[in-house]
Amino acid sequence: MITVKTFPVNPLGTNCYVANDNDSKETVIIDCGCSAESEWNAIKQYIDSQQLKPTHLLCTHLHFDHVWGNAFVKQDFDLNPEASAEDLPLYYNAENMISDMFGMRMNLPQMPAVKNYLSNNNEIIIGSTTLKVIATPGHSRGGLCFYSAADNVLFAGDSLFNGSVGRTDLEGGNMQQLIDSIRTKLITLPDNTIVYCGHGPYTFIGDEKLYNPFL
Repeated sequence: MITVKTFPVNPLGTNCYVANDNDSKETVIIDCGCSAESEWNAIKQYIDSQQLKPTHLLCTHLHFDHVWGNAFVKQDFDLNPEASAEDLPLYYNAENMISDMFGMRMNLPQMPAVKNYLSNNNEIIIGSTTLKVIATPGHSRGGLCFYSAADNVLFAGDSLFNGSVGRTDLEGGNMQQLIDSIRTKLITLPDNTIVYCGHGPYTFIGDEKLYNPFL
């Protein structure tokens, strides 16, 4: 069984998740988008207070608001990000993406190199918990979700939201591809699967089947 703690971070309200295996305390950090040291300090304080053992830094995709804090994780826990190789151009072009979106320059910390390239059906092991990698391209070319069947938990990144889906007007986005990813790989999961989204509140697969206007 796993415990999930949510930390909304940065001006775009990205959800950073700390998920730990209850028996071993082994832990994954998912989408560390911290844009301020104070945000990271709150996450690290939680990890330290619970005596957790971070073993993976997972990225659902590599848009800047989901990777801002990777340098903090590397500094304190010596973990490199794990993500899809399809999104590497986004990772190393983050400052230009910010400039294009907001019309301003922002210097990001030096990003630690991606250590492990993830693809569909890979498995991430944390103690007695298995997270299955589900490739869901559409929001970005390398969009990934992480699913624990035993816990009925899905970390959906910016693929699926409560009552909505991810935007597809950024580089690598494709609305039809995203809808196909959701319909064939996510909505087929059990109705009671809790969906931890990249932004905003959690939801359930069953609710999205019934009420999501995009599906």
